[in-house]
This record gives sequence, structure tokens and C-alpha cells, in this order.
Amino acid sequence: MRMTLAVHSRQYTIHSFSPNAELPSQVFAEEVYFIGKTEEGLTLVISSEVELDSLEQETDWCCLEVLGPLGFSMTGILSKVSGTLADVQISIFALSTFDTDYILVKKNRLTNAIAALKKAGYQIIESSDAN
Repeated sequence: MRMTLAVHSRQYTIHSFSPNAELPSQVFAEEVYFIGKTEEGLTLVISSEVELDSLEQETDWCCLEVLGPLGFSMTGILSKVSGTLADVQISIFALSTFDTDYILVKKNRLTNAIAALKKAGYQIIESSDAN
């Protein structure tokens, strides 16, 4: 089966907050956002159009969505994508949901990432932004 990845049109920023930070309500109004919290901190991935006062932030991330849904019995999907990109020295920030995986790459590496994935047999499509 040939795996398909959709390139989101929007760019994302990865924010770092203290673990007890309260996120502004505008975060929850966004169509797409990811939150991860540990004892060490709170991480938020959100559209770069949203400006937030965070401890640190990394801008200019582009998103490749593995089109799913993917069943939990499917193994190695994220490993194969990340391995393909690691082989060409492209760092990623990976996110997973119940249904699929998302791979973020820096904007200046997106063209190379797409080329490497196509060479490895992945189908890449443009997205007006996935679901």
C-alpha cells in the first residue's frame, strides 16, 4: 500500500510554557492545535498566525499529515517517514492523534523533505488544510 502525506498550507509555531501556565482562550478557538504537558513544561503547537507570549518558541514549521485513519495495528509508519527524513539530515517534530500522525519540518527543509519522501515511494499532495 502506498502511503499518502498531505502538506498543510499553514505554518506552525512550537511554543514552550511553564507546566502550570494557563493558555489564552484564543488557542481553543483554533481549528488545529496540539498540547503536551509534563512535569517539566507545557508544549503547544499552533498556527503561526496566533501570537503568544511563551517562554520560548520555534517558528516556521510546515506540517505533513499522514492520511488515515491509521489503525493501531499498523506498525512502523512514523519510523519509516522519520527514517527517510533522517537519511537526508532533516530534523522533525512528530505528533500523533488517535487517527493519524503529523510530521513537522522546518520551512526551509520542506522541499528537500518532499523530494526525499517521493523518492522513497510516498505520495505527496497539497492540502487546503486537513480536517
